[in-house]
Amino acid sequence: MVDVEATDSGELYVTARTDQSVLVVNSSSGDVVERIEFPVELSGAVLSDDGATLYVTGGVTQGQVYVVDTATAKIMFSIPVGHSPNAPVLSPDGTRLYVCNQFDTDISIIDLEMEKELARVPVVREPVAADLSQNGRWLFVANLLPQGRADADYIASAVSVIDTTTNEVRNIPLVNGAEGLRGLKVSPNGEYVFVTHIMARYQVPTTQLERGWVATNALSVIRVEDQDLLYTVLLDDITLGFPNPWAIEFSSDGSSLLVSAAGSHELSVIDLAKLLEKVGGQAVDADQPVHLYAHNDLSFLSGIRQRVRLSGNGPRTMVVSGDRLYVAHYFSESIDVLDLRPIQASIAQSFEFNPEMDLTLERLGEQYFHDGALCFQQWLSCSTCHPDARTDALNWDTLNDGIGNPKNVKSTLYAHRTPPTTWLGVRPNAEASVRAGFKHIQFAVRPEADALALDTYLKALRPVASPKLVNGGLSESALRGKRLFETQRCTRCHSGELMTDTQQHSVGTTTGVDLGKSVDTPSLIELWRTAPYLHDGRAATVRDLLTQESHAGILKRTTRLTERELTDLENYLLSL
Repeated sequence: MVDVEATDSGELYVTARTDQSVLVVNSSSGDVVERIEFPVELSGAVLSDDGATLYVTGGVTQGQVYVVDTATAKIMFSIPVGHSPNAPVLSPDGTRLYVCNQFDTDISIIDLEMEKELARVPVVREPVAADLSQNGRWLFVANLLPQGRADADYIASAVSVIDTTTNEVRNIPLVNGAEGLRGLKVSPNGEYVFVTHIMARYQVPTTQLERGWVATNALSVIRVEDQDLLYTVLLDDITLGFPNPWAIEFSSDGSSLLVSAAGSHELSVIDLAKLLEKVGGQAVDADQPVHLYAHNDLSFLSGIRQRVRLSGNGPRTMVVSGDRLYVAHYFSESIDVLDLRPIQASIAQSFEFNPEMDLTLERLGEQYFHDGALCFQQWLSCSTCHPDARTDALNWDTLNDGIGNPKNVKSTLYAHRTPPTTWLGVRPNAEASVRAGFKHIQFAVRPEADALALDTYLKALRPVASPKLVNGGLSESALRGKRLFETQRCTRCHSGELMTDTQQHSVGTTTGVDLGKSVDTPSLIELWRTAPYLHDGRAATVRDLLTQESHAGILKRTTRLTERELTDLENYLLSL
């Protein structure tokens, strides 16, 4: 389940991604009264204020917005948008729809009266959540990943702000280490924007897990008026993390801020007035930008937050209707119904939509990969550093190859087919890495069956088609780039189906304690979504890789290329 919407008449619209359907559910009994089927996997939905129309996003390279008449439960028509659309947002007057195109890294602006896309507005990197200011003037967008090289002192994702009258964009920098943005919501009074994210402590060696040494889980507060970061609140307790914070909602009376932890299957019910009062009382050093502060108060929410253990697995979306909160779980395909009227929120009932679900080994492995409850004090999950099983775009100083030599996080795509799985080859294969990872985050050995499940999930991963492809194939420019790739002798190391020889080579890029050591030849499949590049993330883009950062003497060859040839080579690499 990827989304849930509620009507005043007592119906829930539950978006089931892999089932390619929207379930119409009776909110009192949990009975499915209608199933609306779609031709593609789904990613999000939003209901019109009058409940008459449901807008559903789906598809991958040829994304669509499906417009559904809720009275007949029929798809009326669809509107083409971008690559992997999600998080649709309706304007206050209901005439425009804004859609995040994750892998085109832009926002579709749709005129619903004309039934067509008006414009695309570029943002930073992989937009996954959005919300409008109350007057509809400002669209706030959460970018999943940071942009830029990974060997810098400041690295963080940003919130983009689009002026919907001009389509101009500005970006709000978040605190250093902010990544994995998932939820974003404007407060009921319209004065603040709240956004959930990871706060990666990438600047220290990963020597311990206690007290959020490796990663903490955060909620950033942005002022709508001046579009600036006000403060970043840690959602964790001192000895208990709140891993992978995701969805945000507010109680109907605006008194409570609700945040789900997709990694530990919990809900935080926060006193909103007391939170804002406490945030407003924090002293800020005027000599430094607020985004450089690494807020470290693990007791910030003490006394103003209730943690509620949920019964499902993977709470990634929720909706409030009256005094009830409906929390939809991605993995267990269930909904928890919480009564918000008492001071202490509690689960009133739960709906299961697939109680006889066959939990395959692959699906179980996917659950483990995203489950922070498996970690010591539940600080993080595998997906904390590998969002969507790829990369968080950061360098980490893990201890498997020494200390003081941070490396860029690799994607896990095809990791089992391209050993070794570490840059210096200290882990011979992905199987070894999986088992070492379990031991590292738990301080204990997991049953072999759990590791086998995780292996199965990772082996089942398949690449997403590049947004650079044209009708599923290489563009003319990319075809020319492919020929250049071969004539420039790049295929000596990057060859075969997976574009790697699975060997290690001394390519002149290691420094410090790693000086002169050989590094693994990475696969180039999905290169378009795994920036930054090289083992230490020093190349922010493919163009930087080709023109600024020599490895294996590549600059001696690329400096002879024309601008057009460089563009062709870049387009080929970004099409893989």
